[in-house]
Amino acid sequence: MSGPSAPRRTLLKGAALAGAAGLGVAACTTESKLGHAQAPTPTEPVDLGDASAVPVGGATLYRKQRLVVSCPAAGTYKAFSAQCTHGGCLLAKVEGTEGDCTCHGSKFDVTTGEPIHGPATAPLPEVPVSARGGRLVAGPGAGPAEGLKR
Repeated sequence: MSGPSAPRRTLLKGAALAGAAGLGVAACTTESKLGHAQAPTPTEPVDLGDASAVPVGGATLYRKQRLVVSCPAAGTYKAFSAQCTHGGCLLAKVEGTEGDCTCHGSKFDVTTGEPIHGPATAPLPEVPVSARGGRLVAGPGAGPAEGLKR
């Protein structure tokens, strides 16, 4: 016997290609919900600079610190990880209150962290943030009443 017939070889090649394609899709999963970074949020307080850099009703992207901060009302701030929960890329830009991840097209509402366009399905992790002496501080211990000396 000289081996499988031509139709059988074609079927086997097709099955192998389908399996390889399935692995490619599995590699682009949202199972971790955290993407690629080991720590998608700060592990210690981070000084983000002047609080006035975040416009009331808008948001500012801090790429170096991997954070996005919104200001829904004067003196009120909300911060989230700027790392996409789908593939782990950093948000590329913020327009108004929408953060864009250009790696796979996910979009997030940066006032809530919720995804508004997939493939991301998990929200951005929230990060404590407060204004201290006119400067924004984000990360553990940075919540409005946390870590303030009286």
